[in-house]
Amino acid sequence: MKDLQWNREFALEQAGEDEELLAELLELLISASGADLARIKQGYQEQDAGKMADAAHSIKGAAASLGIEEFRQTASALEQAGRSGDLAGAFALLPALEDIISQLADLK
Repeated sequence: MKDLQWNREFALEQAGEDEELLAELLELLISASGADLARIKQGYQEQDAGKMADAAHSIKGAAASLGIEEFRQTASALEQAGRSGDLAGAFALLPALEDIISQLADLK
């Protein structure tokens, strides 16, 4: 596991320089990412690449809005794999996505 790079200044700017709002946004990201991860796994079990791609797209947008570039890139790669029907390629990205999600709580 490597340290997650976070552009906190960008995220704080997106939150209108409001520390409390930023903390709330991080909590929402943690919660939503867990739910999206479950949807990705369900999509894989159901062999539904579109479901995997949709959930990854959700993560990608949230990560981008909070300046967590590695998270955005990983979710984007998973989304692209899902959109192209590459279930194995999308599934191969799950460990990296799970690792990043496990590190989100450390950003606070």
